[in-house]
Amino acid sequence: MRLTGPLRAVAVLLLVGLTWLLANTLFGGEGGSSVRQLFSSASEEPTPSEPRPRKYKCGLSAPCPPKHLAFRLVSGAANVIGPKICLEDKMLLSSVKNNVGRGLNIALVNGLTGELLETKTFDMWAGDVSNLLKFLRPLHEGTLVFVASFDDPATKLNDESRRLFEELGSTAVKDLAFRDSWVFVGAKGIENKSPFEQRMKNSKSSNKYEGWPESLEMDGCIPLRPPLEA
Repeated sequence: MRLTGPLRAVAVLLLVGLTWLLANTLFGGEGGSSVRQLFSSASEEPTPSEPRPRKYKCGLSAPCPPKHLAFRLVSGAANVIGPKICLEDKMLLSSVKNNVGRGLNIALVNGLTGELLETKTFDMWAGDVSNLLKFLRPLHEGTLVFVASFDDPATKLNDESRRLFEELGSTAVKDLAFRDSWVFVGAKGIENKSPFEQRMKNSKSSNKYEGWPESLEMDGCIPLRPPLEA
């Protein structure tokens, strides 16, 4: 039996109303939010957290080969944050250890065993360069020299002190100037120039801090010196 006009209109209105109520229940209103959450959580796969990259000695991203020393050098930031020298996961120099200062921060290491020999700081703004010369002149063959600058590394440097660093493998020390940032690893008796050296020039146009360039960070693996044959 066919519906008459008024009945057909009522049926259409009921159908539209039921459709609206169903849509509102599923996708709108306070109750709908829980339904949407149920549907979305069922369809979305949980995202596993990404594993953190593994860190090795001194924060290196990869382990050093056998008979190599892991190191990380960080120069000071302006005259506020002190430098750091890490070797084989041991902090040799840092503000926390209270053994850093303005100028050149130096750690001497036995190139055969990796044993720390001495740490010292030399004020290159108001200090006496003769103290640095007395420190560098008697170094034994194979001694590793780690250097990290803080504030001003160069004002008191003279020709002899620059030459001594060049003999340790430095190529940047000849141009090192007031408030430059400098990190360097050299060795007494090195035959070639050291591959472990960075310098950031103090320049008003590029300085990160007011009056100072940005801090430098350098890491790597240094081979131990093989023992001399008897």
